[in-house]
Amino acid sequence: MALANRNILRTPSALRSGALTGLAQIVLALAAAGAGALLAHKFGRTAETDGFLGAYGVYLVLVLAAQAFRMVVVPDLTRAAAEGRLGGEFRAYALAFLALAVPASVLVAVFSGPLGDLITGNLPPRSAHIAGRALAVLVPAAFGQLLAALAASALAAVDSYGTAAAGYALGGLVGLGVFAALADGHGIVALAWGLAVNAAVAFAVPVVALLRKRALTGPAPQHADVLPRLWHLLEGASIPLALQGCYLLALRFAAQLGVGSLTSFSYAYLAASTLVGATAFSLGLISSAPLTRRGIDPEEAGRHVVHAAWVSLSLVGAAAGVFALVGGRIVQFVLGNAYKGQVGRELGHLVVYLSPWMVAWVGFAVTYPLVFVAGRRKALIPLAVLGFGVCIPLGLGLRAAWGLPGIAVAIGLATLVIALGLMAAVSTRALAVAALGLARLALAIAVASALAFGGLSLAVSPIPAALLGIVVYALVIFSIRSFGLTDAWAYVRGLH
Repeated sequence: MALANRNILRTPSALRSGALTGLAQIVLALAAAGAGALLAHKFGRTAETDGFLGAYGVYLVLVLAAQAFRMVVVPDLTRAAAEGRLGGEFRAYALAFLALAVPASVLVAVFSGPLGDLITGNLPPRSAHIAGRALAVLVPAAFGQLLAALAASALAAVDSYGTAAAGYALGGLVGLGVFAALADGHGIVALAWGLAVNAAVAFAVPVVALLRKRALTGPAPQHADVLPRLWHLLEGASIPLALQGCYLLALRFAAQLGVGSLTSFSYAYLAASTLVGATAFSLGLISSAPLTRRGIDPEEAGRHVVHAAWVSLSLVGAAAGVFALVGGRIVQFVLGNAYKGQVGRELGHLVVYLSPWMVAWVGFAVTYPLVFVAGRRKALIPLAVLGFGVCIPLGLGLRAAWGLPGIAVAIGLATLVIALGLMAAVSTRALAVAALGLARLALAIAVASALAFGGLSLAVSPIPAALLGIVVYALVIFSIRSFGLTDAWAYVRGLH
């Protein structure tokens, strides 16, 4: 069996693995953007969209937990693969998840009406009705994504990333096609059915690959340990759930500002999460297995965070500059006339106000796998409670002072508390190295973006300033590459 596992294992370059995973995230983001654009063009900015996007926030909570679980379980499955236990561990985890998913989905379907009321608050009854209908489909779809994440993690344990990436990308495209085909006949809830099909494809593709590799054979564990495995999931997913809980709080706070505010904040958050997800999440994911095998000390952990953040935040700075100048035009072009004028400009600026959240989320995404590699899980649940608790007064206070931008800043600060807490959980030395490096990096990116986009905006109109700003920003980043970007690129290439 050990020989069979050595035949399964391969060591592709980290750059190639990261590129494939990142490309899949980009395809998923484009599919989500396409679905969002179709949603906006067909259904506008109404009580129905508020209701659906409120339910979609619940879906995002569970899906982020599923994606984060890939980082949680990869170290365990990597060790199991080395010992010839991968198939048994996979089946045991799948059984534990189904033991949770089936009753939870039934309960959501039965109580969809009250849950819709809870999510939408003071919005019109139509919003609550749509939210309830959507939840009955979205919750099982989200659990499907959890099973897909388990299958992708099993492939990562044998250093295979391309197949799972292809499954996620294909699922996103097929789901978009289902939504487009059913939207006219079944209304806005057709998007929920598209997401359910998305989950089915994302699960089927890696499972077929695992069966072809014969990686799912082998003895079952002596004990199914359903409850301990679910606790393992809950403990590991507590931080992502807290972060998405902050997002749900933000939606609830935004709903109090009137019809359309929740929809605007949802689209801004989707744009911001797309910018950081394709790079930071991918780098965090591909680092779990190799770091588990070779181990990592506190100094190296801090440098890992800074190197990974360089690659991600360099792109964030350019995107924030573009949205600051022409975000309204981009929003109107993608989402349609319901988002033209002041509505579009405000949505575009919201993406910029989410910049602190993007910096903090990158810190979270690249630090989170290190907690499991280092075996420092005990701090996760207290830290999750702290971050979520901090978000409530921040959100209420900053909303009263600043409206939607205040809500965006609030979730950024709450996420920063969690990210710094994770670094401290790994070690105080890792916190010192990472926090100093991230602060210097964020300052460098902010200055480069301000010089490139802000300076040009004083001389030319917004569209030329945005286009020229990208070029100038790239030249500035290239000129300061010796301050960390060159080392970061070399580090990522040699990660495997």
